[in-house]
Amino acid sequence: MLIWLTHLVLSACLNQEGLEIAQRSERTRSLSDISESISLFHRAIQLTPEGHEDLPRRLNNIGGSYMRRFEHTGQISDINEAISVLKRADRIAPEGHASLPGILCNLGGSSTLRFDRVGDISDINEAITALQRAVRITPKSNADLPGMLGNLGLSFRLRFGRSADLSDIAEAISALQRGVQLAPEGHPDLPGVLCNLGGTFKLRYLRTNNPSDINEAVSSLRRAVQLTPHGHADLPKQLNSFGGSLLARFDRIGDLSDITEAISALRRAVKLTPQGHAELPKQLTSLGNMLLSHYKRTGNFSDVSESITTHERAVKLTPERHAYMPGRLNNVGIAYLQRAERGGGISDLSEAILALQRVVKLTPQGHPDLISRLTNLGRAFLNRFARSGKYGDLDEAVSHYKAAATSNFGGPQLRLGAAREWALLLGQYRPKSPEILLAFDAALDLVALVAGLEQTVQGRYTQLQGVSGLALEAASVACSLNRVDKALEWLEQGRCLVWSQLNNLRTPLDSLYLKDAKLARSIAETSKQLESAGSSQEQFEVGMTISEKISLEDEARTHLSLARQWDDLLRSARAIPGFENFLMPLPCSTLLQHLPETGPTVIIAVSERRCDAIALLAGLDGPLHIPLPNFTLTRANEYRASLAKQLQSRNLRVRGGGSPTLPDGEFTGRGIRPAPVETGGEDPIHHVLRGLWNDLVKPILDVLGIPETLPTRVWWCPTGALSFLPIHAAGIYRGPKHESVLDYVVSSYTPNVTALTDRAKDAKARPIDHSISGLFLTNQPNAPGAKSIPGTTDEVRSVYERATELGMRVLKLEGSTVTVKECLKQMESFSSVHLACHASQNAADPLQSQFLLHTGALNLATIIQSNLKNADLAFLSACQTSTGEEKLSDEAVHLAAGMLAAGYRRVVGTMWSIDDRRAREVAHDFYEDLWMKREQGCDRGFDGSLSAYALHRAIQQLRLRIDNSELSLLTWVPFVHFGY
Repeated sequence: MLIWLTHLVLSACLNQEGLEIAQRSERTRSLSDISESISLFHRAIQLTPEGHEDLPRRLNNIGGSYMRRFEHTGQISDINEAISVLKRADRIAPEGHASLPGILCNLGGSSTLRFDRVGDISDINEAITALQRAVRITPKSNADLPGMLGNLGLSFRLRFGRSADLSDIAEAISALQRGVQLAPEGHPDLPGVLCNLGGTFKLRYLRTNNPSDINEAVSSLRRAVQLTPHGHADLPKQLNSFGGSLLARFDRIGDLSDITEAISALRRAVKLTPQGHAELPKQLTSLGNMLLSHYKRTGNFSDVSESITTHERAVKLTPERHAYMPGRLNNVGIAYLQRAERGGGISDLSEAILALQRVVKLTPQGHPDLISRLTNLGRAFLNRFARSGKYGDLDEAVSHYKAAATSNFGGPQLRLGAAREWALLLGQYRPKSPEILLAFDAALDLVALVAGLEQTVQGRYTQLQGVSGLALEAASVACSLNRVDKALEWLEQGRCLVWSQLNNLRTPLDSLYLKDAKLARSIAETSKQLESAGSSQEQFEVGMTISEKISLEDEARTHLSLARQWDDLLRSARAIPGFENFLMPLPCSTLLQHLPETGPTVIIAVSERRCDAIALLAGLDGPLHIPLPNFTLTRANEYRASLAKQLQSRNLRVRGGGSPTLPDGEFTGRGIRPAPVETGGEDPIHHVLRGLWNDLVKPILDVLGIPETLPTRVWWCPTGALSFLPIHAAGIYRGPKHESVLDYVVSSYTPNVTALTDRAKDAKARPIDHSISGLFLTNQPNAPGAKSIPGTTDEVRSVYERATELGMRVLKLEGSTVTVKECLKQMESFSSVHLACHASQNAADPLQSQFLLHTGALNLATIIQSNLKNADLAFLSACQTSTGEEKLSDEAVHLAAGMLAAGYRRVVGTMWSIDDRRAREVAHDFYEDLWMKREQGCDRGFDGSLSAYALHRAIQQLRLRIDNSELSLLTWVPFVHFGY
């Protein structure tokens, strides 16, 4: 009995001593103190008999110390031991035991820590269950409840990292906000709960991009740091999280004060973290990345030098086989590369290469970050080649870009960047390499794939800015290798991708949803997983997702499995009838089907390398290659700049830009204004049109053998800078011999070949319904917020009166008598529409380009979604309806192309502002010509199939009434025809 009592007394004393040392360790952060407390608790438990009421409490004490030692050392055995003893405590503690809430809280916390380290989903599920039990049995007045809610919120947040289910984030924020509300000022757990709340808001911001979330994150984390006493063990981690939230806000807003404050916080975190602590390399990594971000914005060399030193210190503190070693080495390499690219020496590049080579060597095949790491190494070698001129460095760069591009386990977007660099490098330095066709094939296939997966027009527009011009470079390489078929395929699959989505209204993925929703959903989700898995870029390690923290080998296996799943899904989709080419580009043989029989289609590709025309004619087995050695990209850009400057000086970029008077006294309300007569030399418009004729258009017509007799129909498909130049008006208009494209051909434009062949095929398969054949006209001279354009009233009324005389089916609604809804209704009721109004092009979001009515704006999104199955002709008597966007010149995002996408087979548009009186004359002559053909029996209804000829003759009529002066050319040249 005495021995038993002695054991009880001794166990109580050992437990009390262990508690005192454990509490001291929280202040000192001493690893030896934590280990000593574990030893004391262990001896106390050995002396405590089974069934004793204090045993659950003592098991809880040792479990807590094991948790603290794991947080200090990262040894997995410590967290396993913690979970084991805490589960035992939970089993033996009766309901109502005073220690049970604490036991459950520690069990949830330890399971959370092991999940964070190992990634086993069962651990985080057990953690949530334990913490929910703890919260449920703890009274609201209990001082421990805020801390329990904080742990519960953290567990939900971590599970979100695996589940990606936003409901987990919502549960986390709810629990954490409740914890903050219940914690009075000065509560010891309040800083920790605030820290978790801030981190959770940041995580939701990264998913939703809602700016209020990142502001809440910064606010919560700043308060957590302010409330944490100096010297507290959690302060460095909180400072690190605070710095991360400031960086995220800086990336969105760009306020340098955020990143400056973040650097200050992270320097303090590093200073407060003791040498040998497991968190120190993480703090150093965060600081190094923050300094590099500041350097990129400011160019301050001391920042990048400090970043290099900081990252190298993190590497030295990381064990060789540690899972974080490749990422930390990558940070070193990137920092050296950044310094080299902004003025550093070649030695920086050599250091970058050494680090990045180690990174690639340590990263197993299938790891999601391998593509970005291979790309980084290729970039470093390419930079050193630029300095050294050694072709061995170039070969290494090509090799690594190729390896990244041809990986079969990465996301399409990740591989696209590498494929682009691989192809462009070969194009610049190895243009005759047999590998070059493979490289451009890979790059353009990925462009088509990425565009096909993106389900929003805005998303495509944003993603494609980085690959603008790639198709043109590819086509020039193919032409130089006499592979004009390949040039055609590449131009078609790498251009007009935004327009194609507008045209089809749905992406290939959308169409698959209608056939097999489950398969389409799996393809979309797998694609996102492939992309997100390889986008960590070794940034802040605190708060990394679980997939980034498990072992390299496990992550590689997971990613390879995902890649195999992706390939299987694509095979399944392509096995469905009608989806054989799902997310694949069309071959040349398919592109040549359904070409118009009335004339050639001419694609003109210009790049820094060369200029070529590709002519397609119905009945020919393949495309016809026409080299254009006398025309260059430099000249195209000079012409574009010269023309733009002239239009700007004459106020021709905004319809209704003024109300000047022409020399003959005529009024103009759509932007024309007189300019001084040029003296000495050739004015810009004559110079541009002469150059286009001599070096571009005339050589094409000569090869095609088009005679100067009855004009032949030609469809022009210009690319790049040529998209902004008036090819349809090329010619010599001064001097002894006048000659122009109008003498030989009737010109139309098409965004790409598919746009034309689709309309040609549609015209044969679907004749216009005569019950709705007719013309709807509206004039909108005084739209709110826009300058008055009174000439539109006379224009529309004159057309309407003539149509009425001829017995045409016609409707005219003027000004405020037509609402947006009514306008749309009439567009559905009439096969053709004439819109005389202001127009607004939205380059950033093409679907929001719009026509301005007195009662509101009619945008493309609304038009495209309407039932325009019988749409035939749209005459857009408005400013710049066929002007593209310079940043994405090959995407045809203007209003004329948008109306083609909406269903109209042909569109008349303008390249710049048009004169009111001349616009009325052109419109009158245009419709008169169409109706003359109707009176001659060509068609009893309104038929726009001859609209290109009608516009051609209307322009010729206008030219007979005016001279060939600069002002006269600017009057008729802007009128253009699009479509079939």
